Amino acid sequence: MAFVQTQTRADSKAPLSEEVISQFKRSLRGDLIQTSDPEYDKARTVYNAMIDKHPAMIARCRDIADVMACVDFARENEVPIAVRGGGHSGPGLSLCDDGLVIDLSLMKGVRVDSARRMVRVGAGCTWGDIDHATHAFGLAVPGGVISTTGVGGLTLGGGHGYLARKYGLTIDNLLEADVVLSDGRLVTASPKENADLFWAIRGGGGNFGIVTSFLFKAHPVDTVYGGPTLWPLEKAGDLMKWYRDFTRESPRDLYGFFAFLIVPPAPPFPERCRTRRFRASSTRSIRRACNGILRATSLTSSVMKRYASIWSTPRRCRHFFRAYTFTPSTVPYTIPALSERRGITATRGGPW
Repeated sequence: MAFVQTQTRADSKAPLSEEVISQFKRSLRGDLIQTSDPEYDKARTVYNAMIDKHPAMIARCRDIADVMACVDFARENEVPIAVRGGGHSGPGLSLCDDGLVIDLSLMKGVRVDSARRMVRVGAGCTWGDIDHATHAFGLAVPGGVISTTGVGGLTLGGGHGYLARKYGLTIDNLLEADVVLSDGRLVTASPKENADLFWAIRGGGGNFGIVTSFLFKAHPVDTVYGGPTLWPLEKAGDLMKWYRDFTRESPRDLYGFFAFLIVPPAPPFPERCRTRRFRASSTRSIRRACNGILRATSLTSSVMKRYASIWSTPRRCRHFFRAYTFTPSTVPYTIPALSERRGITATRGGPW
């Protein structure tokens, strides 16, 4: 009889028989990928190319029943799990070594209720999927800054992006969620139903369950103006102090974020800027506001669903980046520290 090697919670090797694995495989509508399968390496690849974990199995779930079956299997056999949505987790939390990855990427589907301005989203969706569906109705859900980011990780992590100043974090716009608990049950978490669980998944920590769908509040958003600007690193202090003061009085429609980076030697960046250290910012504004500011810049207009794709890179060019959040009171302290480090970058697996 053949065995599959897995790692138990007690850190001791616990081989699972082929019969147990086969029974688990038959319970799924989706595919169960193992280390000997030809698609294994592709299935365990995530956005951050520095992550190189080797799960024993990857379950490509097609529906909620598959997720429930995975949770039951892992609990009964003491197999560690990781949950993958879009695969954008910087530290690689969407993978695990010697365990079971519950891959939700096939559980896509977006349903827009334009009359009530609500959007039901499957856990396998990316923000590009959501933007595409909501744009047809002149709506948008506050998301992140990269269209290939998974809805689950960004939402449960807070979700800060282009619409944050106007409409809040992604988590502020979550109305309810369907969650598979550790005992395999499916429940709905909302302010009126399982309110304690709803509180928990909105910033109370982690490992409360696996969210299989989200219900969001949507907002009227169509055309936006925006684009990246690059400044020499030595100008970072003056620019951030100016931006700190400027945002206190600027309309909520205007948003921007900063990055300290080495410009990649590839389009769309100008050749004169490539491989040099810069302070970069990305600015966005909803069309109906800030016209005076926009006329004074070289920013371009685009529909929201396209603008969210500006910073997206193909998986073959994937890279890791470290993000910082600044508040007005911390700017005087963070600027010297970041300037001293002279840029933060880490790349692997990209074209450069």
